[in-house]
Amino acid sequence: MKQKLTGKKVAVTGASSGIGRATAIRMAKEGADVALIARNRERIHEVAEEIRALGRKAVEIEADITDAEGIKAAVQKAIDELGGLDVFHCNAGIYLRCPAKDLRMDQIRKIMEVDYFGCLNCVYAVLPYFLEKKSGSIVTTCSMDGKKGVPPDAAYVGAKFAMNGFFQVLRQELRGSGVHVGIIYPSRMDTPQIAHVDCPKITPKGDPDMVAKAVVKSVVKKKKEIMVPSFSCHLLTWADAISPSLSDWLVRVNRLDGTENEIEPINEAK
Repeated sequence: MKQKLTGKKVAVTGASSGIGRATAIRMAKEGADVALIARNRERIHEVAEEIRALGRKAVEIEADITDAEGIKAAVQKAIDELGGLDVFHCNAGIYLRCPAKDLRMDQIRKIMEVDYFGCLNCVYAVLPYFLEKKSGSIVTTCSMDGKKGVPPDAAYVGAKFAMNGFFQVLRQELRGSGVHVGIIYPSRMDTPQIAHVDCPKITPKGDPDMVAKAVVKSVVKKKKEIMVPSFSCHLLTWADAISPSLSDWLVRVNRLDGTENEIEPINEAK
């Protein structure tokens, strides 16, 4: 079977676990060499070894997306050690469940700093390189929370709506530049970030590889937006377009907010 990304050079943030790990491995299976960017050096190394076992090159880069200069250095290291860069997957982020009435401003600022401004640090670190060579893909892991807000995720939803809006404008402004911009909107996935959340049977946690495959599809087919899973996510957004009251009702009756169990939440990459 022909590999879809043979010879491509890819960088993934939040690559140590969850969606980032799944994407990095999926990219390698499709023939790409991968730069793994995350905060946890030990887990980065574990993912790198899996990629090397597939016969692909893996570059291990310890960095925090909230450090703009650190991310610039990480991008440069990826370019230097991979011999170039074709794809950047903005994926790292944190998650917080808390009713809006109980949120503190410092919690909201923290979510925005990581999930929104951290993402933009990555964009502005790699965009000049892609614009200069007139090619490249920037794909971000947004969330269905960036299309339809679901309680009790107010702070997270705010960051994801901001990300969604920014990338929609960026996509339009870069038309004709050779730089592709893609947005992935996953529903809840089975990752360490939401290990403490039990989801209803109607919308069970998905396999992170579903999102990884969507990232590959976005890159290969230059897709602008992909929802994962497609049907249920589109249904909710269509309902919201027709009537916010209808989509609010769907969220309530299907208990899309989920319930928390006793496992402590892990604020790690998606």
